[in-house]
Amino acid sequence: MLTISRARKGTMIDEHIHSQYLKETMTLRIYKPENFSPMYKYHICIAHDGNDYYNLGRLATLSDQLHENVEITDTVFVGIHYIDRFDRLKKYHPDGELHEAYTKFLINEVVPYLDDYLPSYHMGHSRCLMGDSLAGTLSLLMAVKYPNTFGKVIMQSPFVNDTVLNIVKSAKQMDLLEIYHTIGTNELEVPMSDGNIADFLAPNRKLNELLETMLSEYTFFELQQGEHTWKYWQEDLSRALTTILV
Repeated sequence: MLTISRARKGTMIDEHIHSQYLKETMTLRIYKPENFSPMYKYHICIAHDGNDYYNLGRLATLSDQLHENVEITDTVFVGIHYIDRFDRLKKYHPDGELHEAYTKFLINEVVPYLDDYLPSYHMGHSRCLMGDSLAGTLSLLMAVKYPNTFGKVIMQSPFVNDTVLNIVKSAKQMDLLEIYHTIGTNELEVPMSDGNIADFLAPNRKLNELLETMLSEYTFFELQQGEHTWKYWQEDLSRALTTILV
């Protein structure tokens, strides 16, 4: 079952997968560029917090502009969203009760589905994971665990704790990854989904120091006066896409 929208230059299609791992029907919101053709192959960028990237990040509009100006390689964007903040925490957090199931959903259901549905390269370097905050953490951890499947990551203000740092420290084949990473200098007291307040800046600086030693293709920016909001992620998104999707 699919739903088609032609509100912009490209084509938005909703595809639905009933996940045997999550025991629910998940929507893949797919945005094809204006000149999409099955005769050509495309890179795939999967955005967690997908509806936020489309609605708040203006991802479809950016796709139109960047494709028209030939600033990114031919790319199909795929947004995957969550039910609510509690569902998001369960799926995206590394200690979330549905995190492992979500991982299996992505690897065993989403990737094969997209490889069959879209004319793509079926290689890690042609697949990008993208996310903000906890969705950025999820994107990083998925790529670290499956570097041959996901070769590129865009993470904007990811949640970082000791669990995340230890997973990265023990990771293998980090040389296969290309990562774009940002954090705002005002992200000192960020409200969390669990009700706590956290300093995002210091842990992200630790992650930056670690990734600098492990990656040859790594881009890091501190957004001056940047806060943990879509205002800053949206302003940064064009640079993120033109850095990674080339």
